[in-house]
Amino acid sequence: MQKETLAGFTVIGIHCRTSNQENRAVQDIPALWSRFMQENVASSIPQKLSPEVYCVYTDYEGDHNLPYTVLIGCKVAPDTPTPEGMVKRQIEAGDYQSFMAEGNLQEGAVTQTWFQIWESGLDRRFQADFEVYGELAANPVFAKVPIYVGLKS
Repeated sequence: MQKETLAGFTVIGIHCRTSNQENRAVQDIPALWSRFMQENVASSIPQKLSPEVYCVYTDYEGDHNLPYTVLIGCKVAPDTPTPEGMVKRQIEAGDYQSFMAEGNLQEGAVTQTWFQIWESGLDRRFQADFEVYGELAANPVFAKVPIYVGLKS
């Protein structure tokens, strides 16, 4: 866990609106991932800047208990056209606390790390938080997934 100042960037992908209330996110987020993989969404995103897949949490109505948007996609240049059926979001530059989720993705390694984040008492911005699925996550049984949580300045 360490604090980092990150540059802003743009992501294009598919999204859904969810909440951590009544276990909605436990159903909605895996369904969004399933759609992303089955429809091979990454191949339809133009002008990707890197092969990593980003899972972005944004448009918070308050804290992590209230509704928010989940976007799964790839990093692109800000002027990249948005394909039909997808959305584009700008992730703000700023201070982020980084965490590393490690373990089996199918057994909830990332979810367990989020539980720790929620209980950490961080002074969060609730603008945009994100996970990065790159080479370290290629083996889903022994994955490492960086998570970045936006902090208030």
